[in-house]
Amino acid sequence: MKIDFNKNNDGLVPAVIQDATTKNVLMLGYMNEEAYQKTLETQKVTFFSRSKQRLWTKGETSGNYLELVSIKNDCDKDTLLIHVNPHGPTCHTGTDTCWHEENTQSFGFLTKLEDIITSRIENADTDKSYIASLFAKGINKLAQKVGEEAVEVVIEAKDNNDELFLNESADLLFHYLMLLQAKGYKLIDIVDVLENRH
Repeated sequence: MKIDFNKNNDGLVPAVIQDATTKNVLMLGYMNEEAYQKTLETQKVTFFSRSKQRLWTKGETSGNYLELVSIKNDCDKDTLLIHVNPHGPTCHTGTDTCWHEENTQSFGFLTKLEDIITSRIENADTDKSYIASLFAKGINKLAQKVGEEAVEVVIEAKDNNDELFLNESADLLFHYLMLLQAKGYKLIDIVDVLENRH
């Protein structure tokens, strides 16, 4: 991989650090060629500290290392994207990221939908919320609803109406997310099972 360490006349390139699993950006550091080579050799991310004017392996004091997964170069060959498995908090302040965000797995809109389901279960009026009213009927009713939606997906899969198939699939997923929460789980728990099988 060709990296242009001399583009900025200081021998440094920015290194964006991203969690390999969650895809959250954890921090930004700078590498010179020596730091890059040491990172490859040790499999622990090493930077060039501009304040200390020396190589600095993340975690050398705290023990919160960044285990190297992969390194990618950008189109201009002057910025690195480094995927890592973090061992502990990344920021020196003790937070998961240098932007004071939690480094948790997100599934985009599905995570937002899970949060809405949780909120409705905990706070909504059963007369005004479909989610709250279905939860109030108990686990058997929720499980039955998931079964009904699954049958409807199978029926629509054998038909030629793609719109109906997609709508029934959305209904199945929505009710399945509700059933997971009724059992005390979330989508991340299913992902963990699938990852372990993989």
